[in-house]
Amino acid sequence: MLFKPTRLQSWFNAALEAEVNGNWTPQEKALHEARLKAKAKRRVRKSSSRSESLSESLSGELADGDSHSPKGKVPVPNDRKSRTGKGRGLPKKGGAGGKGVWGAAGMVYEVEEPDVKDPNYDEIAQGDTVYATVVPELDERELEKTVNPIVQEYFEHGDTKEVQMLLRELNLGHHKYEFSSLAVSLSLEGKASHRELTSRLLRDLVGKELSESDMARAFDKILKELPDLMLDTPEAPQMLGQFIARAIADHALPLAFLDRYKGKVDCDHARAALDRAAVLLSMKREMVRLDNVWGVGGGLRPVKHLVKEMNLLLKEYLVSGEVKEAERCLRDLEVPHFHHELVYEAVVMVLESKGDTAVKMMCKLLQAFWKIGLITVDQMNRGFQRVYDELPEINLDVPHAHSIMESFTDLCYQESVITKQLRDSCPSRGRKRFVSEGDGGLIKN
Repeated sequence: MLFKPTRLQSWFNAALEAEVNGNWTPQEKALHEARLKAKAKRRVRKSSSRSESLSESLSGELADGDSHSPKGKVPVPNDRKSRTGKGRGLPKKGGAGGKGVWGAAGMVYEVEEPDVKDPNYDEIAQGDTVYATVVPELDERELEKTVNPIVQEYFEHGDTKEVQMLLRELNLGHHKYEFSSLAVSLSLEGKASHRELTSRLLRDLVGKELSESDMARAFDKILKELPDLMLDTPEAPQMLGQFIARAIADHALPLAFLDRYKGKVDCDHARAALDRAAVLLSMKREMVRLDNVWGVGGGLRPVKHLVKEMNLLLKEYLVSGEVKEAERCLRDLEVPHFHHELVYEAVVMVLESKGDTAVKMMCKLLQAFWKIGLITVDQMNRGFQRVYDELPEINLDVPHAHSIMESFTDLCYQESVITKQLRDSCPSRGRKRFVSEGDGGLIKN
């Protein structure tokens, strides 16, 4: 199949024939020279190494341009300077770059620590591995859940050193002062003995686990929360004042704690607490410590004092007949291990009383204490057994002690106060036979 040539192809063929024959027009010759120059320039830009002949031929052509242009300079082989014409003409990376180069001249490298993520890391070559336990810092919620059991257990054993050991194992962080505020808040809801133990704990913690500034921050927080604490403990302002006075006397709080609150308290309850502390400190100025601000704890009181208190309790009950008041007084003594003394004193009062009123009232009181669990089986048995053992001596002052004792134990057994075994162990007085001459051996009534 034959194709008809186009006009462009016909012109190109004619030009080719003219080139071969050397018959060029002036216009075609100028165009051909311009193409050769452009082709030579492209070769110079692409090639990093130029031939001397090409550089000489181009130097004259580029002389018409800017002589200061970097493009007009002849590049030197292995030159690290920028060829783009940008920058200050300094070497790249200050001469520290390139293949096989470890840095600039005069650079000193420090010893690098081995990286655990390095594939060539050798754990054995690093020596003994030391493992450290990291304890996370407790937030406010976790702090309260952790501290409450510690304080409640301390109220049972009373060992401040154990609390210090437990605090060292915790990471309280900047919430360290809140331990004191939580301990005081819990003791306000407890007994007087708990508040005494809390004051001792604060005294022993200062200088070891807590500082005076931490203690001051704790009491500042309690003063702010005082209106909320009064919902559960109406006497909180007076108790907090006693805590502050005791802490200042024990050197747990700085002496200037009360001075910085003068004229700056808007809350009436906080003002009452601070006034209470100021009064106590002014009254006990010559004393080193306010040791008796909470009274003497039950287990620390003398036995004679406890016996006197229980006697007074029973006498008031015989006059008033209020079981609830007697129960409250007995609980305030905080001596559950010494309740057998109350049983003993109650039975002795029954033996020394006249009439049946004391018998019925004491039986009612022991029955009430037995039902609510205030007096245990062991304490009840020990109290009655002490009376059984001393009954011969009591009989010297009370001739009818045996008969009264038998009737009282029977009544207590009927009211389920004592067990059948305890009732049967009650001693009975042996009857002697008085025989005179001439009575025929009859028993004398």
